[in-house]
Amino acid sequence: MTTFDDRENAFENKFAHDAEMQFKAEARRNKLLGLWAAELLGKSGDDAAEYAKEVVKADFEEAGHEDVVRKVAGDLGDKSDPDTIRAKMAEFLIEAKAQLLAEH
Repeated sequence: MTTFDDRENAFENKFAHDAEMQFKAEARRNKLLGLWAAELLGKSGDDAAEYAKEVVKADFEEAGHEDVVRKVAGDLGDKSDPDTIRAKMAEFLIEAKAQLLAEH
């Protein structure tokens, strides 16, 4: 194997790792968002955890995160608005990445 092949494999492995970490961070972000929204909805314990799972699943409906924003905004009604939800998502993504880094 040549040095070029080694570099190519290293880049491919890094790309795959980065993509996996981004996926995990976004899933964790959605879980944190779901727990935040559940609290606003008066849910706690198992009900809050189940709602957070629903929010994570909502992200698989379409590319991007607007499917999550729509779900949470629809569920929260006048308790929050899409801009606040997007801001919380940005905040929770930073927290999720920090949590994942701490675990590795």
